[in-house]
Amino acid sequence: MKNLAQALWVEILKARRSKMPLFTALGFSFLPLGGGFFMLILKDPELARRVGLISAKAQLTMGVADWPTYLGFLSLGSAAAGIVLFSLIGSWVFGREYADRTVKDLLALPTPRSAIVLAKFILVGGWSGVLIVMIYLVALVVGTAVGLPYVPVQVFLRGASTLAITAALTLASAAPIIFFASAGRGYLPPVGVSMLAIALAQVVGIIGWGEYFPWSVDGVYSQGGELGIASYVIVGLTCLVGTAATFAWWELADQK
Repeated sequence: MKNLAQALWVEILKARRSKMPLFTALGFSFLPLGGGFFMLILKDPELARRVGLISAKAQLTMGVADWPTYLGFLSLGSAAAGIVLFSLIGSWVFGREYADRTVKDLLALPTPRSAIVLAKFILVGGWSGVLIVMIYLVALVVGTAVGLPYVPVQVFLRGASTLAITAALTLASAAPIIFFASAGRGYLPPVGVSMLAIALAQVVGIIGWGEYFPWSVDGVYSQGGELGIASYVIVGLTCLVGTAATFAWWELADQK
């Protein structure tokens, strides 16, 4: 595609010169750190009660302090927090052009609009992927520091696979939300849509239809739930619709 490399390089420069990568990295790093905190409590709940970390009446139902529990918490947390974080990244990448009033200048460049949109999606995907790798590496360090018992390497590989697939499902389901950054011409509309998606995912999950709702599928998978081919097809179609709508908007929205 013509000028795609140049468009991608420009998007990378925009991200590199902003503080958003740092903020998102710090925000997502709380996930493995929080998991490590829970592992400390699970290792010695009586000590945690004595020092005031938990109340005497608190019931610990998370599991035991081991690597499978910790990595499972990491995957579940990435499903819950990932939809917000990935939507935020996409909203910033697409919405900042409207907030900074640079969209007219951008569309006037001798670069196909499709190349600009594709470069932005590549940046969102790459950025999100780096964050997932980062939190997994941080989790390995935190788990080792906490002193979780030794497990075979297959446990780490399985945990990495579950985290990666969960993140891919979450990122795919965020595509329609990212569309609202363009259609809404700013940051706030996609934030509102992401909150709505999270609320609906909770309701649909409670009534037992989570495997058929695109914003619940990642949570079901991260908890080890059985997913049929229909679940993956639904998430794929959701991603396709959101991506196609974004391309169409940039190509046609300002045309008479």
